[in-house]
Amino acid sequence: MRIVELHPQPNWILSIVADDGRIGNFDVSPYLGYEAFERLRDPGEFMRVSNGKYFVEWDCGADLSADTIEAQWRVVGKADSPQAVAQPRRA
Repeated sequence: MRIVELHPQPNWILSIVADDGRIGNFDVSPYLGYEAFERLRDPGEFMRVSNGKYFVEWDCGADLSADTIEAQWRVVGKADSPQAVAQPRRA
């Protein structure tokens, strides 16, 4: 899975759109007990997530692979056109 859109939400949820158009939510809260994720308990720090396409990462060094996300996320829908999501138009 390649992550084409990433939107952090309250309560340690990542809203994600995959390259195949699936839309889902991933709950990061179970990871907050691990040392690498401790700083993400601060909601402001959590919201500063970056999309690496095949992983997500935070400045504190915490990261999650797309494979980990795909194995644990909850799919909530599908984009109308996966190609439009995966390859945005250029102006």
